[in-house]
Amino acid sequence: MDYYEESLRLHREKKGKIEVCSKVPLETQNDLSLSYTPGVAEPCRKIAENAEEVYTYTSKGNLVAVVTDGSAVLGLGNIGPEAALPVMEGKAILFKRFAGIDAFPICLGTQDTEEIIQIVKALEPTFGGINLEDISAPRCFEIERRLKEDMNIPVFHDDQHGTAIVVLAGLINALKVVQKQLSEIRIVISGSGAAGIAISNLLSLAGANDIIICDSQGAICPLRQNLNSSKEEVLKRSNPRDLCGSLSEVIEGADLFVGVSAPDVMTADDVRKMADKSIVFAMSNPSPEIMPEEAKKGGAYIVATGRSDFPNQLNNVLVFPGIFKGALQARTQITDEMKLAAAQALSDLVHMPNPDKIIPHPLDKGIAEAVAEAVIRVARKQEL
Repeated sequence: MDYYEESLRLHREKKGKIEVCSKVPLETQNDLSLSYTPGVAEPCRKIAENAEEVYTYTSKGNLVAVVTDGSAVLGLGNIGPEAALPVMEGKAILFKRFAGIDAFPICLGTQDTEEIIQIVKALEPTFGGINLEDISAPRCFEIERRLKEDMNIPVFHDDQHGTAIVVLAGLINALKVVQKQLSEIRIVISGSGAAGIAISNLLSLAGANDIIICDSQGAICPLRQNLNSSKEEVLKRSNPRDLCGSLSEVIEGADLFVGVSAPDVMTADDVRKMADKSIVFAMSNPSPEIMPEEAKKGGAYIVATGRSDFPNQLNNVLVFPGIFKGALQARTQITDEMKLAAAQALSDLVHMPNPDKIIPHPLDKGIAEAVAEAVIRVARKQEL
């Protein structure tokens, strides 16, 4: 199938992928009187007396805003809010399909950090949660941090944390297969944007001790003079041996490669330089850093991508529906402990991992429920 052409046809014929449907009948005079005037005045009065009642009488508790400025759309870059809308609509239907959560796309006509923060804060009365999507680094870090500080509903930048959680979940099982320990392996990450930094942070929290992050100019190391503030911060928590050089140079001896960068940045020869029973997570979409057959040719023992047409699809759809399902029920911000618990719950769904099965398939049953239960369990433990 030509997915690009068929997708154009689907979007053109359907005029997008989402619609608003009523939960209640509107067939009679009584129906109108109950759903609208005069009956609707009573829930309004109850909420006016106690704002928390909005969760009782409206859809807020199961409604997520999918917010973007279109500045970092996966595989497409800074294409703007209008061009990002099909992706946000797609995200909304994934929320509904996999977690029963209603979601609505909000594509903002600004890429100013302060404006985005103020607009999203003003949405809090309507939405039960905020899913930040496709906002470029380093602005995304400041936007998420400020919103989490100032808002009383869960805020989650999926490009960062959803990606990190699914990588950790896949890695837990991959390490079982190759019989290695997270604390002892060497990790090279290609990509120093939102996803790469978040992956590094979460793997470190989980026990990884030796992580090198590379950007388009090679390893982030002390000799680099052109590091921005986020990369300088990364350097404090990575590259313990102060290695410098290109990706091809620092990959030597690595046990794990994680790609969240660009197509074709890695070769079979690079994989040959890695340690025995190497693991390659090439997650750039739609074209990975190295195609699975090339990685296998280089000797990779386990290969995963972000694509559905190869084994081991590391996709955020395994994470964000359940994360929000749990956070909406617990009515809490999403903590690092919840991310670690979500990764463990996701990995536990694969009972007998093998090189071609380290992560559940997105269409497997019970994924969102398992992740949500992990989030709720941590929330109760932390008394959030």
